[in-house]
Amino acid sequence: MKSLYLSLFSLAFGLAILSCTTAGNTASLPQATLPDTPLFKRDTISITAVGDIMIGSAYPSKSNLPKDDGINSFKEVDTFLKGDIVFGNLEGCFLNSGKSTKCKDTSGNSCFAFRMPERYAGIIKNAGFNLMSIANNHVGDFGLKGREKTVQILDSLNIHYAGLQSHPFSLFSKDSVRYAFCAFAPNENTVSINKLDSAKALVAALKAQADIVIVSFHGGAEGARFEHVPRKNEIFYQENRGNVYAFAHGVIDAGADVVLGHGPHVTRAVEVYKNKFIAYSLGNFNTYGMFSLKGPNGSAPLLQLKINGKGDFLSADVVSVKQDKVRRLTLDTNHTAFYKIRSLSNTDFPGHQLDFSVKGRISLKNN
Repeated sequence: MKSLYLSLFSLAFGLAILSCTTAGNTASLPQATLPDTPLFKRDTISITAVGDIMIGSAYPSKSNLPKDDGINSFKEVDTFLKGDIVFGNLEGCFLNSGKSTKCKDTSGNSCFAFRMPERYAGIIKNAGFNLMSIANNHVGDFGLKGREKTVQILDSLNIHYAGLQSHPFSLFSKDSVRYAFCAFAPNENTVSINKLDSAKALVAALKAQADIVIVSFHGGAEGARFEHVPRKNEIFYQENRGNVYAFAHGVIDAGADVVLGHGPHVTRAVEVYKNKFIAYSLGNFNTYGMFSLKGPNGSAPLLQLKINGKGDFLSADVVSVKQDKVRRLTLDTNHTAFYKIRSLSNTDFPGHQLDFSVKGRISLKNN
């Protein structure tokens, strides 16, 4: 029976991965070691989640690196980067050298191509991160070389990741809990957010092997004009950035326990659907250099999410942070991100069952 189950599971995985790739791509199933720990239900699992991370790019010049060489990038918030899972979106690649064909302007005035020095990966690891999405529009800024170096470094640091067609998912165990993680984006060489049936097939296959399935997406239009969650495809710069509402609900229908969104560079609403938590955009968390930090782009949440052993939402503490070009990443005593989440959730999801009455805390209303 066990061998039959594993055969069926392998078949489901193969079909899911095959359908996630683009035409002509022959990416094979990654050789993941499936955890064989017994099913174990803990009372509470803690997931800390943030949005985009790019702590300094050496391209097109070293002037886009912080003066402290990134060492203090997380100094003001590192006491909050704790949990069973500490997640962020890696908005760029790790690579020491090379030019990007993406940018014609190499003066640094309008070139949005990011390669963090390889040594910066250790700074991110030491800050506490153990799970990262690499499904976004900047992981491929330096082509195959940048993507391959990035996954090599993440592997060496034991940081779990997913999102490339060559690395669509990750399976791992921590403290007797079996986790699965997959990530999606609308960009080349990433697992597509716009192929919902394929995404659901992958999530369902992962759920067959994991206690907790975490899904990440990089989707939606960008900037302060796009804080709200529309229930339709978002077209931005003539690119289909996905229907993030349909995507989030679809992967939860398929078995996802937590959905973490990023991409718009601003904070968006949160929702609990079928007892599962969705963050539609976690904004710019730590983005040095070329990123706009004006207005809503400069504030973001650091979410400390609690779920039970079944993956159901219990509560979330929202630590509001802010960035500017001088002080960089700091705590926001005005709680801007929390109040923004409350306002947008009330507007975008009227009738929700979330309680925002305690400052900095999201919980379920008492029925």
